[in-house]
Amino acid sequence: MVFTFHNTVELAGIMAFAMSGALSAMQKKLDVFGVLVLTFATAVGGGTIRDLIIGSLPVAWLKEMELITAMFIAYLIVLFFSKHLKTLTHTLFWLDTIGLAFFCMIAIDKGIIFQLNPAICIALGTITGSFGGIIRDVLLNEIPYVFRKDVYASACIAGGIIYFLLRQVMDDYNLASILAGSLIIVIRVGAKYLNWQMPNIYKK
Repeated sequence: MVFTFHNTVELAGIMAFAMSGALSAMQKKLDVFGVLVLTFATAVGGGTIRDLIIGSLPVAWLKEMELITAMFIAYLIVLFFSKHLKTLTHTLFWLDTIGLAFFCMIAIDKGIIFQLNPAICIALGTITGSFGGIIRDVLLNEIPYVFRKDVYASACIAGGIIYFLLRQVMDDYNLASILAGSLIIVIRVGAKYLNWQMPNIYKK
């Protein structure tokens, strides 16, 4: 495998979501097999949905063993260093946020390769970025975060819009992807620490 910007970002996203799934499973006191299942489902769930939607078959993790290797390394890191990871403030939040941004931008780029409309690419990025977390939360019998906090999906939409705007004025699409992904992270951080929220339709 030749490491390009695209697959390096995908590997980073896989590891971030894998560690997120593993930590969530350990918080629920699942056994080592249960942790592995959550790790795998969270890491490849979004990418699998992405590839199925656009007809990129076999899905990426069946063709690129590096993705499975990255997922398994993340699993082992959490398994053996969980006590240290748990002492880090908001570790789970940061892993989930990084995975969301990386997966969203990778899916948008893949949609562009398949010559999809920009709006469809943004929707694809939002679905891909969100779905790993949805699978994780459903398997842990929790209401998915994306359904409780609108800024989760809205951050992807904002990042996607900015990405396509940047592509109109920048020749370096990789830099445009980094800037748009950074915006997704900033929005999620603002939502958590500065209480940025979408309007609440349930008025008291």
